[in-house]
Amino acid sequence: MCWRGNESTVRGHQQEHRREQSGRDDGGAGADDRQQGHADGLPPAVADAVLDREEHGNAPGIVIRPDEVEVVLSALRREAGYDHCACVTAQQYADRYESIYHLRRYDDPTDELSVVVPTTPNHPHSESAAGVYDTARWHEREAYDLLGIEYDDHPNLERLLLPETWQGHPLREDFDQDRPQIVTLREHANPIAESERVEHGTDGTAAAESDSLDGTETMFLNVGPHHPATHGVLHLEAVLDGEQIVDVEPDIGYIHRCEEQMCQQGTYRHQIMPYPDRWDWSGAGLCNEWAYARAAEDLADIEVPEYAQIVRTMSAELSRMLGHLLAVGTYALDVVGDFTAMFMWSMRERERVQSVLEELTGQRLMFNYFRLGGVAWDLPEPREEFFELTRNVLAGIPQAMAEYQSLMTDHEIMQLRTVDTGVLEPEVAKSYGCTGPVARGSGIDYDLRRDDPYGYYDELDWDVVVEDGCDNYARVLVRLRELQESAKIVEQCLDLLEEWPADERTVQANVPRTIKPERDAELYRAVEAAKGELGIYLRSDGTDTPARFKIRGPSFSNLQALPEMAEGGYVADLVATLGSLDPIMGDVDR
Repeated sequence: MCWRGNESTVRGHQQEHRREQSGRDDGGAGADDRQQGHADGLPPAVADAVLDREEHGNAPGIVIRPDEVEVVLSALRREAGYDHCACVTAQQYADRYESIYHLRRYDDPTDELSVVVPTTPNHPHSESAAGVYDTARWHEREAYDLLGIEYDDHPNLERLLLPETWQGHPLREDFDQDRPQIVTLREHANPIAESERVEHGTDGTAAAESDSLDGTETMFLNVGPHHPATHGVLHLEAVLDGEQIVDVEPDIGYIHRCEEQMCQQGTYRHQIMPYPDRWDWSGAGLCNEWAYARAAEDLADIEVPEYAQIVRTMSAELSRMLGHLLAVGTYALDVVGDFTAMFMWSMRERERVQSVLEELTGQRLMFNYFRLGGVAWDLPEPREEFFELTRNVLAGIPQAMAEYQSLMTDHEIMQLRTVDTGVLEPEVAKSYGCTGPVARGSGIDYDLRRDDPYGYYDELDWDVVVEDGCDNYARVLVRLRELQESAKIVEQCLDLLEEWPADERTVQANVPRTIKPERDAELYRAVEAAKGELGIYLRSDGTDTPARFKIRGPSFSNLQALPEMAEGGYVADLVATLGSLDPIMGDVDR
């Protein structure tokens, strides 16, 4: 629990925060906090800035001044090893706004710290973290867009999900939902100077320089928002110098539905669970359901039966296989540009996996199978037929992988298009908060199923797939190899479920009909979804609906890194690089 429930303490903090430009008070409780900070092993620059401490459900929290964000986060990243800014949650209270930077370490995601930055309600603004973590650029723009918090020295503080002409901030309590909005069409302008082009130095690196040659110019190119290669309603604003990418900026928000607000209006027990499937329509929705279930169960202190954990693990891995099979199949379309055998064969295998999930959940895509405390129902009867069906599907995976290798990874054209293109170095990937196959394709050994165990993963024999090529080819290899690991996990789950005594098959804990977590309880929990780390921040207000529901979509951070990977390459490489990220706009736009 945190100090926010104490009204007198809140007022004391607000008085301190209003002195945004004044010097620090070195006496009283502040000095005690700094002494405690040194004792906790926090870097001196961090300990000196701590105003107060909190205890979130997942991590300790420190409250800092809004004008010391960059100093504190820089010290935490450099000296304390917090190299992963997983999420930034912005929210409004009656007397303040707040930004929470959820920090983790890639080598140990269970080592977490919440950095809380309160601001005054009349003019909420604080320092930007974009100079420390590149991933904060989009997160802070989203906070500005939806809640109106301004971040000083942000490199591009513009609306992210809503049109620039939008009036008001939808997540504010005083937002007028009936106010008419006028969205104007304006001519797209080249976002860089007309004389700017890419010159390659002797070391092969690309640098933007002013062009002194006559007759050279750049061209602005719109890719999307309706284009097969964008994998959804995504708009890329690209600037070309000939065939080379000088500048590219993803333009998102075309299918933003304010899912966070809809979840905040739903009850924990019954009304939120159908939403997570909508964040990933590749078929990996069961992983998303688990993200919400894990957060809500921890918040409400719900224990999931062991049998239900095994069913969850099996179904989530089948769901992951759906997502990966779609990813590799459509990637063949992106690179080869035709309805290839690779695409048709991956769809064939995907239909087989989908038949298993349809038998289990009754749905083909929007499963809604998880429940708080377990799953909706047990395996279908007769169980023997379900086991036989699933084992037959798994038996075809090795042959399918051999076919995919000959058709895809051993294909000369595929290699020419993907090897050494879309390069994402490990440190750049970490700065942007990349996770999942995108991070593991850059040699980052990070998988929450192993590193922050949940479900039944820590009881099973499987391997985390890592490739160090850092290019488009490496990301394809990761997904193909992960298909085999998922099949291995599912097979072990089948063995366990087959032998489980009939009188011990408890599929759901005894959960209260109405769940009302303690007021101001809050936590951030994440799972390893098909695209990477899918996190949920929850804060309760003592009712049966959340006060704040924040979604950390993995594609959101992965897609933000696209310019780092594409600039300096060719137009054809841009298509291959975007496809290698396997973005799903449902978890980008929400």
